Amino acid sequence: MSELKYEKKVTIRDVVRFFKFEQLTGNDSALDRWTVVPDINRPGFELCGFNKITEPRRIVVLGAKEIDFIETMSEQEQRERFPMLTDGLTPALIITKNNPLPPILGEIASSTNFPILRTSLETYRLIADLITFLDDKLAPEDTMSGVLMDVFGKGVLLVGESGMGKSETALELIRRGHVLIADDRVDVQHIHNHIFGHAPEIIKGMLEIRGIGIIDVEKMFGASALGSRTQIDLVIQMVEYSDTVDYNRIGDEAQRFTRIMGVLIPTIILPISAGRNVGVLIESAVTNFRLQEVGFNSANEIRSRFRKFAEGGGE
Repeated sequence: MSELKYEKKVTIRDVVRFFKFEQLTGNDSALDRWTVVPDINRPGFELCGFNKITEPRRIVVLGAKEIDFIETMSEQEQRERFPMLTDGLTPALIITKNNPLPPILGEIASSTNFPILRTSLETYRLIADLITFLDDKLAPEDTMSGVLMDVFGKGVLLVGESGMGKSETALELIRRGHVLIADDRVDVQHIHNHIFGHAPEIIKGMLEIRGIGIIDVEKMFGASALGSRTQIDLVIQMVEYSDTVDYNRIGDEAQRFTRIMGVLIPTIILPISAGRNVGVLIESAVTNFRLQEVGFNSANEIRSRFRKFAEGGGE
């Protein structure tokens, strides 16, 4: 894997463009401010004059309660406390539910070209949507080698040495109705203790098949054959078959895992040899994985049958 890329920023321009916020103060250059923190600040303590330094670069949200409290503050209190909310380390301030902009706050923000935005969203809805948006944009990111598919609704990452036929297997799975996310290189993100994968923009929708070349999946198989992103639920490691290796035959061996950005992903070792229908094997592996998720285990079932057979005297 490459080195993790944690230094990511989201500009206020990106936020305004996505949420269609109304801009109340600041000019266009004010939107070049940025945040690196997937969190917000509701400044109750700051409005009360408690000035302990908190996490910088957090977007400030003023809901109805904060606006009501500001109306009880004297002009002197507002002029003392508002500069802290509009300083150089605060990316922006958002007023919810189309509440009015307090005049003194607007005056101070305009004097420093600070962006104050407004939305019709309820405060709880804005906070949930904004944190989700920032989590997605600021999530730690890495790049892996492999092929990522959506098979029966599960994100399946195919890994293995070059020449194992990962792309050819992806092509077979696409023909069987499954969805390609990324071929060869997969950009992965760590979000809420899950790993999500997508294709680098430059190779999105492309599949490399040895002897044929690059094919455009969407043009060849239709838009439904191509997905933008999926959570990685299962890793299938494709290895060359060897007579000397004792592969999983019953399914009662200890579960294997692959660690991706600190998250353990269930892993299956799939031996590849001439004549094996790899596409069908992968479909079967994913179906069995889904059954195990809901509590059905074929290894336990076969052991139960043998036990009943032995108790019955072999009849």
